[in-house]
Amino acid sequence: MDIQIKEIEKMIYMIREHKVMLDSDLAKLYEVETSALNRQVKRNMIRFPVDFMFQLSDPEYKTLICQNGISKKERGGRRHLPFVFTENGVAMLSSILKSDQAALVNIAIMRIFTKLRSFLMLEKDISNRMDELEQGTNKMFKIVFERLDDIDEKITPKFAENRRKIGLKN
Repeated sequence: MDIQIKEIEKMIYMIREHKVMLDSDLAKLYEVETSALNRQVKRNMIRFPVDFMFQLSDPEYKTLICQNGISKKERGGRRHLPFVFTENGVAMLSSILKSDQAALVNIAIMRIFTKLRSFLMLEKDISNRMDELEQGTNKMFKIVFERLDDIDEKITPKFAENRRKIGLKN
C-alpha cells in the first residue's frame, strides 16, 4: 500500500479539542481488521491512557457520521462506538503492531501531526501579528482624528464670518 499523505490528512478529526484518528481508519492504513487492531489495544490497555485513546460517545459519533459520511451501524457498518487515537496514541500503536506496514504508516502519520502543529503555531503567530497591527492602526486613526479636530477648531471661526450660507433666502 502506497501511503498517501493527503489521504491520511483527511482521516484526522478534531474531537474534544484533540486531533484524533478513528480506529477503522488506522486499521485500513495498517492493513488489518478494525477488530484485530482493537483486540491488540485491549490486550495492552496500560499503554493507552485517556489522553492517548478514548471511545466516542453516541452524540459524537452521530456528528461524525453527519459531517463526514461514515457508515452507520444500521447499514452494515460498526456495531460498537469507535475508539479514537490522539497523536500519542498513534505513536503507541507502533509498539503493539510490529509489522513493517505499521512502522511506515506511523512515520507518515507522525509527520502529518508535526506539520499540523507547525501550521497551528504559524496561524497563532499571524493572528497575534494581526491583533498588534489592528491596535496600532486604531491608535494612528485616533491621533489623525484628534489632529483634524484641532485643525477644524482653528480654521472654522475665521471662515465662518466670510462664508455665505447655502440654501434659500428667507
